[in-house]
Amino acid sequence: MKRNIAILGSTGSIGTQALDIVRQHPEAFEIYALTANENVDLLIRQAVEFQPEVVVIANEDKYGKLKDALREYPIKVWAGSDSIAQVVESEPINMVLTAMVGYSGLKPTINAIKAGKAIALANKETLVVAGELITALAIEHKVPILPVDSEHSAIFQCLTGEQNPVEKIILTASGGPFRKHSAEQLAQVTKAEALKHPNWDMGAKVTIDSASLMNKGLEMIEAKWLFGIEPDKIEVVVHPQSIIHSMVQFEDSSIIAQLGLPDMHLPIQYALSYPKRLKSDFERLDFFKLGTMTFEQPDTTRFRNLAFAYEAARQKGNMACIMNAANEIAVAAFLQDKVSFPAMSDVIEKTMQKASFVLSPVYEDYVQSDMEARLIAQDLIK
Repeated sequence: MKRNIAILGSTGSIGTQALDIVRQHPEAFEIYALTANENVDLLIRQAVEFQPEVVVIANEDKYGKLKDALREYPIKVWAGSDSIAQVVESEPINMVLTAMVGYSGLKPTINAIKAGKAIALANKETLVVAGELITALAIEHKVPILPVDSEHSAIFQCLTGEQNPVEKIILTASGGPFRKHSAEQLAQVTKAEALKHPNWDMGAKVTIDSASLMNKGLEMIEAKWLFGIEPDKIEVVVHPQSIIHSMVQFEDSSIIAQLGLPDMHLPIQYALSYPKRLKSDFERLDFFKLGTMTFEQPDTTRFRNLAFAYEAARQKGNMACIMNAANEIAVAAFLQDKVSFPAMSDVIEKTMQKASFVLSPVYEDYVQSDMEARLIAQDLIK
């Protein structure tokens, strides 16, 4: 039986690769809904090819162009962020791939969980911002959350079928393009340099987060919620080759790892098809060509964002929400050449110090915290 899928963020890096999987396995998947933020031209091409029931463009200014282009097709055309949050509730959908960037993925994910849809989670910020709320809702509505990030997919695969207690999760990081840079060199980093990841082809925001190690901090918090592991049992290891995607150590000292070439198609396909493994033509790992793998300890003095993430996870409450909002503003400012690479960390640190802390937040608190932190971060940048 085919899975009816809604892809939130179909024009981004994860969304377009997910559609590659659907092309390869039309017998397994059907596209019910596609959503995008701004890229209306690509969304139109995707809609014509996959003929979904619904397409949604978040930017309402693009609605007219989308509607006109699809006028001859039996496709419903909606617009606005509220429509994205609404479409996931559609009865025929049985899986929602959340590939939207940042905080915007929170509300649609909550709605999808409440509607009983399986979640293929590529939007790590959802668990970073409101992990306690999301995990509680998933348990209440008996909804599986299947990780799409390569690291969390690796951990998930290592744990599948395991009944034994986990001693430690080892989260691997490429280290980004600047892992050998001095503090003085980091101050001179340009946007163009930061957008050149050595191993992965990702969207701009995720690529900058990877360069600053914030991405690994966000993934550490996501792992805490996905696998019920406290931060002091999650170790980040820099592995520049990105072949080991993550590892799990058990109480008998045994370590299980998941390996593969740095290609997001595999973890996306695994989440969409779980518990089945679908045959693929993905390139295979050749150990003789690989030669060596190396490992380093991350430097949280030069890359402070990782330390901020551990601190936010330990403080609990809404602190990770505050940190995430500040980071989104800081990254946007860096991409607009308004702040330097190290200054992003300054903005995040000061916002975490200034924003109102709530120990036991509800959804409305997360919304308020996100707004407050963004305003503080914007004021700091000005």
